[in-house]
Amino acid sequence: MAIQREHTDIRQRQIINAATNLICKYGSEHLTVKKIAAEVGISEAAIYCHFKSKKEILSFMLSHMEAILLHDISRDSIGSKAVTLESIDKVFRKHFSAIGKRKGISFQVIAEIISLGDWNLNRQAFQTIERYISCLKELLSEGIRNGVIRKDIDLDASATLLFTFIQGLLNIWALSEGRFNVIKKYDAIWKIYLGTIASL
Repeated sequence: MAIQREHTDIRQRQIINAATNLICKYGSEHLTVKKIAAEVGISEAAIYCHFKSKKEILSFMLSHMEAILLHDISRDSIGSKAVTLESIDKVFRKHFSAIGKRKGISFQVIAEIISLGDWNLNRQAFQTIERYISCLKELLSEGIRNGVIRKDIDLDASATLLFTFIQGLLNIWALSEGRFNVIKKYDAIWKIYLGTIASL
């Protein structure tokens, strides 16, 4: 039973990776079960052994992307140490580096799925973004408690602005096909953002 479960997990990962590659190459509107099967090297029937439909594949993909993104910026990524501006910076540097290795795919895939206009998928994508922003708020909130971030900032607005900065920079970087150093660009924008939230 364990071997069968492992085989299922491996096959699902292959299907998700294939769907991700196809979305990045051609866009979500051109994603079909037939193309996914060809990319993996299996039959369409084999795809349906693991997923009922293309929408279920996309939903599973969103959950997978969310787990990766939230892991990158979770409070646990700092460990037991107190949250400081330096530790937040370190988290985001690591986050950008990880997304860079994934070629910015996470946010691209979410944007592509939203473009399909499916209500259920859009709601799931929205909830993913909400949870991502909540993680950012948690980091900023602890920074406030530790006295390194101003107490008078609008926490919701600051976390949303931070999300916009991260997503926007990564989208530009991905669209440029990685033609600039994303960490250097991050450094410049982070300094500006830091000037608005850092405690004096």
